[in-house]
Amino acid sequence: MTRTQTSPRPGRRVRGSTTGRPVMALLDLLGRRWVLRIVWELREQPLNFRELQAACGGLSPSVLNSRMAELREALIVELRPDEGYALTKLGRELLSQLAPLTSWSEKWAKALK
Repeated sequence: MTRTQTSPRPGRRVRGSTTGRPVMALLDLLGRRWVLRIVWELREQPLNFRELQAACGGLSPSVLNSRMAELREALIVELRPDEGYALTKLGRELLSQLAPLTSWSEKWAKALK
């Protein structure tokens, strides 16, 4: 039985790109509803499914299951026995790489006023 891939992958056609350049695959993944919120909620500690669902404001179980499958397949999140879901080393690195965007977005918001 072949496992269906659900997350965007570099080298394959993704939303907004026929080439599947790595940055486009990443932007496709991060642009999916709830993905950034899930990554954000896992920033400090592992959470089990129900804790993560509550932290995301009661996100439906089916959507959370789908997003977790995508994030696990993308090696951004892992399931740790007896701990719950946690960011992988790559996931923590991704979070740190997103931090400069916060600073830039604040400058941008001021410029738009």
